[in-house]
Amino acid sequence: MTRIILIACVSVSFALGHGSAQAAEKKGVDLSKLPPTSDKIGVTYATDIKPMLEKSCLRCHDGVKPKAKLRLDSLEGVLKGGEDGKVILAGDSAGSMLVHSVAHLGNADGYMPPPRNKAGIQPLTKEQIGLIRAWIDQGAK
Repeated sequence: MTRIILIACVSVSFALGHGSAQAAEKKGVDLSKLPPTSDKIGVTYATDIKPMLEKSCLRCHDGVKPKAKLRLDSLEGVLKGGEDGKVILAGDSAGSMLVHSVAHLGNADGYMPPPRNKAGIQPLTKEQIGLIRAWIDQGAK
């Protein structure tokens, strides 16, 4: 019985993991346009990702009333997601909404930072997006 339950859980996990990229494509995200994943090993939120987000994201996604109820100022906030649900899928950067948004893929209303924003914040570079992808693919720790 335990073996059957384990097989069922693994099957569901496998299906969900592979379904995320397919779901991204259904939402109009051309995954072939994603910047490549960085080859850096041991990427962490505290060391590598948070400093990048502080420069580009925290004006809007920090504090008491973060936009879209998405807090990016802590690992817990990023993992929790916002009003649209989870923004990262640990182990699946290509299926993660955060990657689509910062890579400016899919719906233009979701591009982050927004083009021509009042603060003049520039989009993330391909290298920065690649680092976020590596972090997510390595388990988002």
